[in-house]
Amino acid sequence: MHNSLEHTPPMHYNGITVRVLFLFIDGFGLREPAEDNPITPDNCPVLFRLVHENAVPLDACLGVPGLPQSATGQTTLFTGVNAPHRMGRHMEGFPGPSLRTLIEAGNVLIELTRRNKRVRFANGYTSESLDEIKARRFKSVTTVTALTTPASICLRAELLANQAVFHDITRASLVERGYTGPIIEPAQAAEHLVQIALAHDFSVFEFFLTDVAGHSRNQQQAVDTLRLLDSFIGPVCAMAAEQDILLVLTSDHGNIECMNSHSHTFNPVPLVAIGPGAAEFLNGSTSLVDVTPKILQALA
Repeated sequence: MHNSLEHTPPMHYNGITVRVLFLFIDGFGLREPAEDNPITPDNCPVLFRLVHENAVPLDACLGVPGLPQSATGQTTLFTGVNAPHRMGRHMEGFPGPSLRTLIEAGNVLIELTRRNKRVRFANGYTSESLDEIKARRFKSVTTVTALTTPASICLRAELLANQAVFHDITRASLVERGYTGPIIEPAQAAEHLVQIALAHDFSVFEFFLTDVAGHSRNQQQAVDTLRLLDSFIGPVCAMAAEQDILLVLTSDHGNIECMNSHSHTFNPVPLVAIGPGAAEFLNGSTSLVDVTPKILQALA
């Protein structure tokens, strides 16, 4: 699928091949421990350590009144453009025509592809063709972004060949949709994701069940979601460190860290970077606007 880029020479940092693995965790903000904050050492020890020891806070409000929202926040993350400022407000849900135009004009996948970098949106779709995805009435920011570089997309065949990771990590949610294949353990999914990262210069995986759990106000759902995510991120971190992968983790807005409300929060989000060039990645990063420029800098 990436034949034209297979001979692209890898970038190096102090003699180390630089590959970036970006974990986008939807609805995950920074907040001090509290009774209604399920992000605890008991529920998610790896994540708790990452956000308290390896993270800098990023502003998700971006100078625009109102609660941060997904459509503009994610557009900002993947383009480096202050989308709520450009739109005049924070916008929720799926991106409308103006945001889609902004994403299609330039984003991290487009720019890296122009530089002959190998890029991959590691989430596996159940669709069998790109046309099926394009025909969807509603598309998330990440799907709109991925469609700007079609070769980055993983279809059903890649998912079933373990060359992609489903959004719920284990594929368990596919069973009610007729899936009869194996349920994947989080550690297996972690290995699949790291193998994707090793084959590309830049890979991104989106996990949005944290935002779903945050909106639910169901404490047990939030705890279960965080435990699942933690059992996945733990081995991802370990394997990424062994392979000198620059692991980056952040979010678009807060939510799950405050379970006493259905809405998003004004809390900053964590920016985690571990691996070659991590200090440079974190240095000077203060808002969602900085993430894409930092990725492009890491892979310059």
